[in-house]
Amino acid sequence: MRTALDCLLNPGSIAMIGASANAGRIGGMPLELLTRFGYAGGIYPVNPKYQEVFGKRCWPDIEAVPEAVDLAVLAIAAAEVTPMLRRCHARGVRAAIVYAAGFAEAGGEGVRLQDEMEAFVAESGMAVAGPNCMGFANLNTQAHTAFASVFKTAPAQTGPGVVSLLTQSGNVCAAVYAIARRLDLPFSHFINTGNEACLDFSQYLEYLAADPQTEIVLGYIEQLRDGGRFVRACRELERQGKLLIALKAGNTDKGAAAVRSHTSALAGDRRVYAAAFRQLNVIEATDFAQMAHLASLATLRHRSAGKRVAVLTMSGALGAILADKFIGAGLHLPDLPASLQAVLRGGIPDYGMVGNPVDVTGNVVNDPDFVRTVLQALATTDAIDAVVVYAPGYMLDRMADALAEASRQHRRLFVAIDTGLAQSRAALRAAEVAVFEDLGQAVSALAPYLLWCEARGAKRIAPMPRLEAMPAPALPCNEVDARAYVAAFGLPQARARVARDAGEATADAQAAGYPVALKILSADIAHKTEAGGVALALADDAAVQAACGQVIQSARQAQPDARIDGVMVQKMERGVAEIIVGATRDPVFGPVLTVGLGGVLTELYQDTSHRLLPVDEDIALQMLHELKAFPLLDGYRGKPRADLAAACRSIVAVGNALLAAPADVAEIEVNPLLIKEAGQGVAVLDALILPATP
Repeated sequence: MRTALDCLLNPGSIAMIGASANAGRIGGMPLELLTRFGYAGGIYPVNPKYQEVFGKRCWPDIEAVPEAVDLAVLAIAAAEVTPMLRRCHARGVRAAIVYAAGFAEAGGEGVRLQDEMEAFVAESGMAVAGPNCMGFANLNTQAHTAFASVFKTAPAQTGPGVVSLLTQSGNVCAAVYAIARRLDLPFSHFINTGNEACLDFSQYLEYLAADPQTEIVLGYIEQLRDGGRFVRACRELERQGKLLIALKAGNTDKGAAAVRSHTSALAGDRRVYAAAFRQLNVIEATDFAQMAHLASLATLRHRSAGKRVAVLTMSGALGAILADKFIGAGLHLPDLPASLQAVLRGGIPDYGMVGNPVDVTGNVVNDPDFVRTVLQALATTDAIDAVVVYAPGYMLDRMADALAEASRQHRRLFVAIDTGLAQSRAALRAAEVAVFEDLGQAVSALAPYLLWCEARGAKRIAPMPRLEAMPAPALPCNEVDARAYVAAFGLPQARARVARDAGEATADAQAAGYPVALKILSADIAHKTEAGGVALALADDAAVQAACGQVIQSARQAQPDARIDGVMVQKMERGVAEIIVGATRDPVFGPVLTVGLGGVLTELYQDTSHRLLPVDEDIALQMLHELKAFPLLDGYRGKPRADLAAACRSIVAVGNALLAAPADVAEIEVNPLLIKEAGQGVAVLDALILPATP
């Protein structure tokens, strides 16, 4: 039996409630599109004002329609929506699209109307899109339910489509479609989610992951409402060999405010979204044109490709520019093997280049046999994954036959950058050579696409560990309790003692051995340094006695209501570097891990890496490698190397500590975690547990 969501996205019959005979109105345009493009299913306009609309009989009400249609499209006012949904459901309709605005995004009465609609949909099991939704299109069946004139103005699609558009904005959906059709991208679904009152982005994505007519998804995201479902859908996309290219909005304060006013949703943490995209091998785009060019490349993903690129140019300058761009974008231009360089040197003048980039010089195009030899050699060497030919139009035309031949004969990805107006573009594209008109356009699409190819099958998500639920200390808790909790997960602790006054602090310092640090101990003071609650490198008894009083006084001045439990006395320890390891509960994606340069300058440097939990030691090492400060851990300028293995174990442990914690624990932070020399381990210098806010 077909699902309600299938009735929504692949309807066999459609009723337009609020139909209009005017193709310029929202109740008329979809009917015109359905008839213009030859939709084969039942079309039922509903409006008592008309006898006939666009050559179709118009019915007075949904009850009069002679069959239980799959999909009802509601071009009616917001206040009329839920009563009409009830009538549709009683008539056997399983899905609906709600065009009307004036729901939760409008506040006040709109919130009540949306609550009413959501309650009915949950009760009925209907699949309802919107409200505040432009409508959909299934381009493979010509089921047009969107009031979108772009289908009349964009180049018509003649064959079956494999690219699906899924956006949280109708206008974005139309804009991306228009740009992509100029590249002749073949579409299957055109979906915009509206307010997502009953169906959210991730539910549509799940459908597309299983949809045999979808191979590539172009997604515009303002805010995900179900991060867990999104993760599962993306993992299914990857299992199916499909690709999601996403553009995320709301990355600045202004953008987030615009998102909030648009869909009544918060934009979410930009860094967490970026981490999720990276882990799920989602390509993140920055504009509509890049999305379209990425999708065009992705239609060639059956070809072998990766980040090792060979660049072939007619000019040393062009090769240098492209090499800089590619390497700066994370690609690799390996030196070609000596045997291949020897082949190239057989036809390239001494003033050309045979390494990588390869500068064949302008004269070589006059020797088509040698051009063919070069391209065949690049197509078969194991030293590279993709070949990029950068040539002005007339030179590309001279090479086109050999380039098309190599592409047809081999699975390797071939790319041409035409800086002129080559007449051979269509022939090259027919041979599955990707053709770009501009260097920047090529780099912005090729680099992320080739990195996506490289990451396919790589380990990015760890299996959920078997963890026993651990009782957390009563919250809020002080550092002693926080340390005790994380220690249970195998995190080594720097030795510390608790003193209630200067006398005890002095005795503890003598026992620990100078120099020492003093820190205020309070469950109510999360950031000790800002409160003046830390004194470092105290070298003798007098320094400890003076610092003890000062630390307590400063903390009380900073937070007069804070409960002070004393001071912690801790021996100063030396190591290679300090990092921060924090685990938090993100409202969209759930538990998230952050690793970064630690200590008091964490917020200043913003040198951090993020992952969705769980992680394992391999992923923890990836996170450390992503830090700009990683050289400090790796023997920078002859300094000792850090104990990376111990650091990775500790990173995993912090993540596990949050996974095992009860729901009222919002955040666990170790800052700093001191990483010692290789073989000497790590030490927790400070720990913090924060409760969830009510």
